[in-house]
Amino acid sequence: MTLKTLILAAGQGTRMRSARPKVLHEIAKRSLLQHVYDTSQLIIGNEIIVIYGHGGELVKQTLSGLDVQWIEQKEQLGTGHAVLQADGLINNDDIVLILYGDVPLLTKQSIDRLLANVSEQSLALLTVNLNDPTGYGRIVRNSQGYVAKITEHKDATEQEQLIKEVNTGILAVKGNKLKNWIARLDNSNAQQEFYLTDVIEMAVNEGITIKTSQAEHPDEVLGVNNRKQLSHLERVYQLAQADKLMEVGVTLADPARIDCRGTFISLGQDISVDINVIFEGSNRIGNNVTIGANTIINNSVIADNVQILANCIIDNAVVGAGSKVGPFARLRPQADLAEHVHIGNFVEIKKSTVAKGSKINHLSYIGDATIGSGVNIGAGTITCNYDGVNKFRTIIKDGAFIGSDTQLIAPVTVGKNATIGAGSTITKDTPDEQLSLSRAKQISIQGWQRPVKKEQ
Repeated sequence: MTLKTLILAAGQGTRMRSARPKVLHEIAKRSLLQHVYDTSQLIIGNEIIVIYGHGGELVKQTLSGLDVQWIEQKEQLGTGHAVLQADGLINNDDIVLILYGDVPLLTKQSIDRLLANVSEQSLALLTVNLNDPTGYGRIVRNSQGYVAKITEHKDATEQEQLIKEVNTGILAVKGNKLKNWIARLDNSNAQQEFYLTDVIEMAVNEGITIKTSQAEHPDEVLGVNNRKQLSHLERVYQLAQADKLMEVGVTLADPARIDCRGTFISLGQDISVDINVIFEGSNRIGNNVTIGANTIINNSVIADNVQILANCIIDNAVVGAGSKVGPFARLRPQADLAEHVHIGNFVEIKKSTVAKGSKINHLSYIGDATIGSGVNIGAGTITCNYDGVNKFRTIIKDGAFIGSDTQLIAPVTVGKNATIGAGSTITKDTPDEQLSLSRAKQISIQGWQRPVKKEQ
């Protein structure tokens, strides 16, 4: 017996008003379909089949890394018709789970409860109670309380429209039964579509019990049909991530103003995060770390006792223990800071290593450089690493002092404990322990007159 999951992802999503297929719209920088796939992957031994249609080639190209079988639904004739496309891949003794590519927040726990209700004599159905069930198929029960059928909103009577329990479309059933029912569907309804929901009434007529379960929260089974719903589920997802962070001891200044668009490989103790911080990719955050407001951290390692002040961007970088970064600093890919490094306001570092105890505190660009320990780099310093074609490396050895407004024309090496005078343009290697500078001679012109604006 094998579990086969069919993810229905062929819908056009006209209410999104977008050229992009609906299932490629994103929550937390992952497509809706990716969310559903990732949850499905948590079920051991699961074979996943994606039924695609509108914008299908783009869907396949964008998500080519998914371990799935792709089946095209060339005509969108309803959910029942979509499932029919996979008929040849379903074996009689399979359990078939039906999910939807635009329902991104369903949890494995809800799927597990659903699957527990599947047997030879039962079909498992996920339902939800909504205060406003408009647009959803109603769960119609008989006088004994058992599910009798599902009636779509447009086909529902006035009495049926008062029902609050609705169909999520998510179900699980034995393969032989599903194959039999799907083959017998017809489109005698207001939409002239083949409804998957019609199999419920078929099952009841054959004496199959419909066992229902519900998700812990209605948002878990809400689909995305427009931008408003997409935005709503984004906030639901982000609040859930904030809750997880607080549960493991992270202090959040405001749980409603943090975005987690990736994962944490590790999280230390006593981390404090201010408002409007965004985490992307995979990050490692150490102990006693403070992260200032409006900061973005992407695929980076932040060691113990680090202070990141407000308005910083840290992208594919490493910040060593006891270091201080910001405010308004940018660490670009392959920026690697050792312990107790200070990076100040409006400093940009790219593809450079900065050794222990060095300081770059003001208005500098350090690119393609190797900075030794105990180095002090003054305000306005630039490593001129690019000649318009090739990039070259700057080496600043231990203990060097670089005066303000210095240009280091790479390739160039500044010697150990060397001093570079402010305002210099350094084009040659400088020796250890010496002062190097390059300046035009300062002159004063006696009797010089400042220009005066001419009268019109």
